[in-house]
Amino acid sequence: MTDTRPKVVRRPVGARCDRPDGYRHRLADPLPSPRDMLAAVVAGKLRPDRSQAPLIPVHPEPHGGFDAGPAETSATWVGHATYVVRIGGLTVLTDPVWSSAILGAGSRLTAPGVEWDAVGPVDAVVISHSHYDHLDAATVDRLPRTTPVFVPAGLGRWFRKRGFDGVTELDWWEEAELDGVRFGCVPARHWSRRGPFDLCRTLWSGWVLSGPGHRVYFAGDTAYGPHFARIGEAYPDIDLALMPIGAYEPRALLSHAHVSPEEAVRGCLDAGAARIATMHWGTFALSGEPLLDPLERARAAWRETGRAPADLWPLAVGEGRSLP
Repeated sequence: MTDTRPKVVRRPVGARCDRPDGYRHRLADPLPSPRDMLAAVVAGKLRPDRSQAPLIPVHPEPHGGFDAGPAETSATWVGHATYVVRIGGLTVLTDPVWSSAILGAGSRLTAPGVEWDAVGPVDAVVISHSHYDHLDAATVDRLPRTTPVFVPAGLGRWFRKRGFDGVTELDWWEEAELDGVRFGCVPARHWSRRGPFDLCRTLWSGWVLSGPGHRVYFAGDTAYGPHFARIGEAYPDIDLALMPIGAYEPRALLSHAHVSPEEAVRGCLDAGAARIATMHWGTFALSGEPLLDPLERARAAWRETGRAPADLWPLAVGEGRSLP
């Protein structure tokens, strides 16, 4: 019988953590204090005007672009940080969230752009970190327990407790391979928490998927920093970067964890990616910027780079595109 478990390649860059404070030593910036967060909530700085929600572009397609052949690569935006990525013949979900509401994020502004049953068999899932808007238990529970799942260090236990038997847990700069596609766990500038007593007890990350023909970088949640250039050095010739562009205001509270649209574009260039596809906006009202600002500012920032307009994928919810 053929062994189909992912093959793991360890890189001696970041040792696994057995510290009692978890991964707090990996924080790039201090976290805002609870008092500062409460003051922002009371002042309304984290409540955007939801009146623009009907203007968020939604264009679900019958096949969403993820019916690509084995030699093709496509990406379809379901909403928030959820993409259906078709690469190397595999269907990969990033931070899958199909729930209508999320603890701490409220109800969706837009429905999932792809119906769950339309996705078909899922070959693998990648998770960036433990926050509820990226790790949704209700959606995860819809997956077969044999689904291969790739998670940052410390998060494997959460999946194994739910009965998943194909969990691959990686530290930054470690890789695993599944059916010819390499899954590289790469740094992000963020943090993790799921309950009152697990602050930074699990790692946060991005992922680089390297197939036989293309390379896709999924940034997860991240602030701007030198890690983008390091990722580009470790994984040259990235064809597409899936970059977050929302949840960035007020900057005094969120710059430690989320890029602005301009920083997302800069991070894409730092990583040497040929194209950028936007995400992490237009799904949940998480912060104070106007709902349509992330896309407008990302478009303006991309124009300023002088790069080809076609290399910015400002996807509507449900829209998918294939790499050439």
